[in-house]
Amino acid sequence: MSRVYNFSAGPSCLPEEVLAECASEMLNYHGTGQSVMEMSHRSSAFKPIIQDAENMVRHLMRVPENYTVLFLQGGASTQFACVPLNLGVRHGKAAYVNTGVWAKKAISEAKKFIDVDVVASSEDKNFSYIPHVENVSGSYDYAYICFNNTIKGTRWSHIPDTGDIPLVADISSCILSEPLDVSKFALLFAGAQKNLGPAGVTLVIVKNDVLTDTPRAQTPTMLSYKTHADENSLYNTPPCYAIYVVGKVLHWIEKNGGAEGMKARNEAKAKLFYDYLDASSFYYAPVEKSSRSLMNIPFLTKETDAEKADALNKKFVAEAASRGLVNLAGHRTVGGMRASLYNAMPIEGVQKLLSFMDEFAKTHQ
Repeated sequence: MSRVYNFSAGPSCLPEEVLAECASEMLNYHGTGQSVMEMSHRSSAFKPIIQDAENMVRHLMRVPENYTVLFLQGGASTQFACVPLNLGVRHGKAAYVNTGVWAKKAISEAKKFIDVDVVASSEDKNFSYIPHVENVSGSYDYAYICFNNTIKGTRWSHIPDTGDIPLVADISSCILSEPLDVSKFALLFAGAQKNLGPAGVTLVIVKNDVLTDTPRAQTPTMLSYKTHADENSLYNTPPCYAIYVVGKVLHWIEKNGGAEGMKARNEAKAKLFYDYLDASSFYYAPVEKSSRSLMNIPFLTKETDAEKADALNKKFVAEAASRGLVNLAGHRTVGGMRASLYNAMPIEGVQKLLSFMDEFAKTHQ
């Protein structure tokens, strides 16, 4: 079977040349006679792999020297607890902006350990926009945002000014999709399985100032950033193979113009898609234009009968899959359809999808 175009929100498609390179090294990595899957994380063969991955993160994201780069396990969802446990130590209070499912999950988890103020929310319009938050002030240990929302398809177009309050952002679904000023944040984290590599490793970039505070008393050893920072992400066995693939993807990003090159690539794909939706008499995008994501594009048909719309959506997803356009169903909490256009998705995939959408619309208009 030929390769499909995978529009999944994650795990997502990876660059084919990266997959091919990993396959060629599967049995014998650089003359070691073993796969990276089999290596000791403390071996002389693996240490250059994790060091290269860190160096590439620092290079591509222009990470300042006073930040630590960590490769952790547990997915981005574990960070929902790590952040309050490690940062919520002085006032025991943080400011959160609620922009959808993942922000709500982070808020719920943080409330187990500290007081949380939801300083802004877009729930009034079903999370179809990013609240206008220019600044955050108050006695907070940190302020928290989810920079790109995979489920609702929204994205921050600006970085709020938090003054002396450390700013934390979940950038799982937009990391390296465009340039981002790391120095504006105290902590960034991202699950790898969207733009960086396979599921299993979570990237954390944390300002060293944050590491000087002792985590909250009940913080498990494995959830302390300092635990992993002191051991260069090698306190226990890290997800070695996932880190290896991330390194390959980072080199692919560099080869294709870095964050700036990814931005141009992603803006071209998103413009093509949104222009089509905005001109369509059959489909529409439910997100306000000023908040539209480059990475995740939810879309619906204009069928107003709920039962008919659901049947139409299911038929769309099934027929698209038969054409090699897979994972287009919207999130189970939302319905409809969603196309995720991460870095590795070529513009040819978008063009093929739009061609199918046009054909489907004409058949079911």
